[in-house]
Amino acid sequence: MILDEDLAAIDRRLAPWWSELNGARIFMTGGTGFIGRWMLEALARSGSDAEVVLLSRDPEAFAARAPCLARHFHMVAGDISDFVAPPGRYTHIIHAATDASAALNADDPCHMFDTIVAGTRRALDLAVERRAGRFLFMSSGAVYGRQPWDVAHVAEDWYGGPDPRDPKSAYGEGKRAAELLCAIYGRQFGLDVVTARIFALLGPLLSLDIHFAAGNFIRDAMAGRPIRIDSAGTAVRSYLYAADLAAWLWLMLLRAPRGATWNMGSEEAVSIADLARRVAAALGGPGVEVLGRADAGWNPGRYVPSTALIRNQLGVAPTVDLDEAIRRTAIFNGWTK
Repeated sequence: MILDEDLAAIDRRLAPWWSELNGARIFMTGGTGFIGRWMLEALARSGSDAEVVLLSRDPEAFAARAPCLARHFHMVAGDISDFVAPPGRYTHIIHAATDASAALNADDPCHMFDTIVAGTRRALDLAVERRAGRFLFMSSGAVYGRQPWDVAHVAEDWYGGPDPRDPKSAYGEGKRAAELLCAIYGRQFGLDVVTARIFALLGPLLSLDIHFAAGNFIRDAMAGRPIRIDSAGTAVRSYLYAADLAAWLWLMLLRAPRGATWNMGSEEAVSIADLARRVAAALGGPGVEVLGRADAGWNPGRYVPSTALIRNQLGVAPTVDLDEAIRRTAIFNGWTK
């Protein structure tokens, strides 16, 4: 199976470092989502005896989706806004809980902003209270706002930002405020925080039915439908394969210097229209329809990171290119040639 192959590849890449988690006790938020589940699937196969306490709004639903993970790790019911962590010290906190929902960002930006900021503060307070040795925060490339067209790959020292006058910026501004809280807790309380700014992703376990364009395109091509793009398709994105991201995140938790803030994504840029054409070509779809309407998304422009810092510091590189990521995602979801 594709997932097993990917997890075996992660295990080989992280084999020299998994033992550093022996005896660890990790509290994790957001572990039932796409990114968190990839991290947990990898850890479950690592041979490490690390204990993970996993916060979930609906442990029973997660157990139905991922019964092996639910048995392997300790589930705690609760929301990031009001959770009660089991007693005892935690060696690591992984804070990945954010509903990256385009609908929520559009319909209830106040709730989106509050969830990100207040939830991050609760997780940081827990880390200080329980004397955590390291705090990994999953931020987003959305903190940069609209990337200028003449900036091919946005780096960590770019000091642009979302438009604070636009409610669509709730997600990006929330992540910026959360990063500031992480910096404050690092300075004021001595907390060891590292931050991953995550860009667009593709791979098995990604839902094909929510707002992610790549997943929607794969869904339609697999169903034999033309891929329809409401906009002109000129927005530019890049897609890191999920298995690469999971390996990078575990390496960041274990190996990054204190205070590191690194982009995580692919540097292989592609327009949305060209992405649709590549999906149709890879999966034998009937073609692409570009409707050319105004782009209603938060960023109709460029969204492509520079990953020089993490590549240089940790020696990582993407192992799966875009066309193979498309193919592997489709195979995981039942596509056959």
